[in-house]
Amino acid sequence: MAKRKTKKRYWIKRAIKHPGALRRTLKVKKGKKIPLKKLRAAAKKKGVTGRRARLALTLRKLARRRKRK
Repeated sequence: MAKRKTKKRYWIKRAIKHPGALRRTLKVKKGKKIPLKKLRAAAKKKGVTGRRARLALTLRKLARRRKRK
């Protein structure tokens, strides 16, 4: 029996279900960036808000790494 390949290519696209939800939760106006201090504080929280903040920090690292190449 052949193994099925799992799709890993577009994981970011599937991870972001509600674009802008973290910004609204943290009460940051549309068009403004979320301050890093506020983002790190939210990452320590439990639940959906904490999960979204941790993902935002991860995506930030990925973007910075891509820029260096």
